Amino acid sequence: MTHAIARIDVGEFEIFRIMDGTFLVDGGAMFGVVPRTLWEKRAAPDGQNRIVLALNCYLIKGTGATILVETGVGPDVERRYVDFYSFKRDPGLFRLLRETGTRPEDVDIVINSHLHFDHCGGNTLKTGEKEWAPAFPRARYVVQRGEWEQALHPVERDRPSYIPGRLKTLEKSGTLALIEGDAAVRPGVEAVLVPGHTAFHQGLRVTSGGRTFFYFGDTVPTSAHIDLPYIMSYDLFPVETFNNKKKLYEQAVTEDWTVAFSHDLRCAFGTVRKEGRRYGFLPLVP
Repeated sequence: MTHAIARIDVGEFEIFRIMDGTFLVDGGAMFGVVPRTLWEKRAAPDGQNRIVLALNCYLIKGTGATILVETGVGPDVERRYVDFYSFKRDPGLFRLLRETGTRPEDVDIVINSHLHFDHCGGNTLKTGEKEWAPAFPRARYVVQRGEWEQALHPVERDRPSYIPGRLKTLEKSGTLALIEGDAAVRPGVEAVLVPGHTAFHQGLRVTSGGRTFFYFGDTVPTSAHIDLPYIMSYDLFPVETFNNKKKLYEQAVTEDWTVAFSHDLRCAFGTVRKEGRRYGFLPLVP
């Protein structure tokens, strides 16, 4: 059974997985060079070879701040995207945030792993026919400087993944906070540069009370991608993805991290385990 909200404690922090909704993506594209005979055992496709993915966001409360990691596709997604990806957003991020006792004005920081439209669509809301406004009016929006520049001027191969017109209002409103490389966001909360999916993709590490939580973002989009070669064809730099997965896994196993994925429907949290020469995933039941 899939729950739209799941919760764990990491030291002083409460961490919630909140699903903005689900969508369908071609399974072959999601697993790259891995043959269907292997990946379909983990992610069963429909008759059109599509698999169901979640739009996961993570709400972090603690040390005097409320932090939202990712904002899903948002309520103002264009019809053409809905038709292509079969987005379903009932009840969606904003309603589920209220169920955790969080209003948009309560959010202090929004962090995006990268600025593909399915990770930052809820950053802004439409206030008029051609006007956009920050959806979280008090928040700083934290993103890598290189990712921001790529989002506004994307390379041709990655252009369909960005919607720059929706993002520019963050800069105009003064809510944008650009960082370069690894950076502390709050005490115990650190953005970690993990290139591969994009050149400036970042993960997030939360450390408190001797425990560590790590959000992989699209470096490892689901638990079905736990094996090192299971890399999306959407990744611009797959060799970097491979190397960064290996590096992160070694730390995750040694330090017993709790980890989370951007698009896993069933597993909100879990741990990475070394199984001989391969890595495996053990889900946690909050």
